[in-house]
Amino acid sequence: MNIIEKILSSHAGYARLSPGDIIDVVIDVRIARDFGGANVVKNIEDNGLNIANPELTFFTFDCNPTGSDQKYAANQQKCRLFARDRGIQVYDINTGIGTHLAIENGWAVPGTTLVSTDSHANILGAICSFGQGMGDRDIAAAWSTGKVWFKVPPSVKITLRGERPGDISAKDIALNLLAEFGANRLLGYAVEIYGEETEKFTLDERITISSMATEMGAIIILFPPSHDIMTYCKTRSRKELEKIEADPDAVYEHKFELDISRFRQLVAKPGNPEDTIPVEEVWQKKIDSAFIGSCTNGRIEDMRTTARILRDRKVAPGVVLKIVPATDEVWNKCLNQGIIKIFKEAGVLVGNAGCAGCAAGQIGQNGPGEVTISTGNRNFTGKQGKGEVYLASPAIVAASALAGYITTEDKIPAEPATFTMKQTAKPVEKKSTAFITEEEKPLAVEGRVWLIKQDNIDTDMIFHNRYLTITDINEMGQYALDNLPGWEDFSRKALPGDIIVTGKNFGAGSSRQQAVDCFKSLGIQCILAESFGAIYERNAINAGFPVLTYKDISNLYLNNGEMVRIDFLHGKLIKLPDNKTADISRFSDVQLSIYKKGDLLRK
Repeated sequence: MNIIEKILSSHAGYARLSPGDIIDVVIDVRIARDFGGANVVKNIEDNGLNIANPELTFFTFDCNPTGSDQKYAANQQKCRLFARDRGIQVYDINTGIGTHLAIENGWAVPGTTLVSTDSHANILGAICSFGQGMGDRDIAAAWSTGKVWFKVPPSVKITLRGERPGDISAKDIALNLLAEFGANRLLGYAVEIYGEETEKFTLDERITISSMATEMGAIIILFPPSHDIMTYCKTRSRKELEKIEADPDAVYEHKFELDISRFRQLVAKPGNPEDTIPVEEVWQKKIDSAFIGSCTNGRIEDMRTTARILRDRKVAPGVVLKIVPATDEVWNKCLNQGIIKIFKEAGVLVGNAGCAGCAAGQIGQNGPGEVTISTGNRNFTGKQGKGEVYLASPAIVAASALAGYITTEDKIPAEPATFTMKQTAKPVEKKSTAFITEEEKPLAVEGRVWLIKQDNIDTDMIFHNRYLTITDINEMGQYALDNLPGWEDFSRKALPGDIIVTGKNFGAGSSRQQAVDCFKSLGIQCILAESFGAIYERNAINAGFPVLTYKDISNLYLNNGEMVRIDFLHGKLIKLPDNKTADISRFSDVQLSIYKKGDLLRK
């Protein structure tokens, strides 16, 4: 077996597993954040559920570690009160990112399993642990039963050959992988990375690369643990550990070899992390702000690199550089090693440990017309604000903040560029939409089709993060697709009973349940896509909302507004009234069971 099969089999009671097997997996560590945590509490309370093993269950408040947003603050307090009643440990706003805490505190070690409301929980692949971001129902189920159902993914093996260039950081490696595989070529795969250079990767570097598995569509990026990783995990967990490795005859669906010596310093253009270009192609692009942090680049090595570049220098006039360490431990190392002093003397805004730029309530957001260069893992439109976000390594971001424009460390000018004004944008009015309840569960549906001919539609396009604090499904429909260019008025045109047909990797990105529930709120009957983001697909199935995939339906010559019939049991898409038919996926037993109940948490 390969690594993912070994970890899952040991947690499901099977001697051997194969891709496609659906199993119940025991979860060693269960986390809910301030984003999603309140909905987890609501699911547990509404369904009268208990907590299995409270000592393995945690709240981590990392999205809004300042408590600066009233709705986030309300959700945090709701979780605190629940935790007090149920004996659950809260890692509050002064502690940092939950997945990093799991590594630092030794909760997760090689071979363990972890779930979180964080879509980057697969960061645990850095220590060869299985981590998954999941939606509110999944986490509630894990908290109450100690396990969740999971489909064993196929695996891919990537070998990095050659010698790593001296100017290539871990973030550059992640961006080069995105350049090679895009947002969906690794969709649904567990990825293992090998090579002589990878064995030298530090923990911080592994975290950076594993963190961006989500942006590649992968279930997880796993690194076989090195001696240093094993020593670190033994020290943190205070346990004797056994190294987990793939068998010599392990089976992989694909094997790739890449020459790391040819990797270049890259920048991801605004809108898509996979839209990467050599940094030279955007050299001297004027910036308004810069951000260093996130679960991808908030580690102590990132802070040291940044401090080295900023020492005895000043951030360019009119540019704001925001830095947020990943955890309080990293923050204190920065304090004790004089790094905070370097930051402050350079004119940096330093925030509490946490996620920062990716979350709507923390420093790192930008305004309309603002150009930001960021070490974050995502730059989807609207994700980090209303401006443009370029993704790059900490070295490039720090150098750019000094220059006032995008540049590299070796090309920082003696005099920084001057500031340019930013633009403004008019707010968009929203209207209320009533939630359409489902009283029957038909095994085939008919409806008017909407063709959304686009790949990689992410959850920020479907349901933007500025609405994340909404928990009432009746309010969600009005915001469906309002951040997808060309479809901003979808909620005003859609009718109950409509069906959506779209492209690859629908629902990429965040773990937010609202990106599913907004369609339920509108009365959409089904979404048919070439493929779905892994978390999105689970969220839909667990909500009892029909989602199915297809390979080729071109023979139907579908147009917007035409009527179709979808047979869930037999996997058929039928164009009406001429009855042309195409094969699609059909409900698995798990999906059918949850669909009939209407929700994963209903008995």
